[in-house]
Amino acid sequence: MTAQFRIAPSILSADFARLGQEVKAVIDAGADFIHFDVMDNHYVPNLTFGPMICQAIKPYAKRADGTSVPLDVHLMVEPVDALATAFAEAGADYITFHPEASRHVDRSLQLIKSLGCKAGLVFNPATPLAVLDHVMEQLDMILLMSVNPGFGGQSFIPATLKKIGLARSRIDQHVASGGQAILLEVDGGVKTNNIRAIAAAGADTFVAGSAIFGQPDYRQVIDAMRAELAQSQKEG
Repeated sequence: MTAQFRIAPSILSADFARLGQEVKAVIDAGADFIHFDVMDNHYVPNLTFGPMICQAIKPYAKRADGTSVPLDVHLMVEPVDALATAFAEAGADYITFHPEASRHVDRSLQLIKSLGCKAGLVFNPATPLAVLDHVMEQLDMILLMSVNPGFGGQSFIPATLKKIGLARSRIDQHVASGGQAILLEVDGGVKTNNIRAIAAAGADTFVAGSAIFGQPDYRQVIDAMRAELAQSQKEG
């Protein structure tokens, strides 16, 4: 398992009236990625951000030293390809989508890569991982949902821990056979009190929304999460 962990605050839980400042504040507090939840009120029962918002916050996604923080765009939309193109043009760095939302998963992955973005697949709690057998060489990220998608603030589904282990085994076997590195991200109900167990199961990238933006001190939460992750490394 990788020793490098990444924390990706989800702006779904941020204050929308001051989104640019929220992005800057959470980066100053130590965020590694900015997670961008795109919902279309079709694939999931909610409506969130379009590519114009992505483009608007892109200038804020920088550290104090000027280095860029990746925008991690999770498409909960159907169909996939047109919005993937629009978000790539708006400044996305990673674009992930749900395989059941695309008629041609391989083609959608190829499209995202051709647009200069890193590509990934997202698996809902009850969605099997079988499609990975055919597309591992195209992936930069696998995102496992630990809640049913559509709304922030839900509780972590414990059965996800076993699924994380299965995905980690697939990634490790792929890398051992000469394949590229693939991030294993988990999204849904990630908090300071469970992030260590999620890391121990095999995840290396952690989406947290209300756990961070629901607190007055973002740095305190992110530092506490990193402390838990450091402990999981010692135990591992």
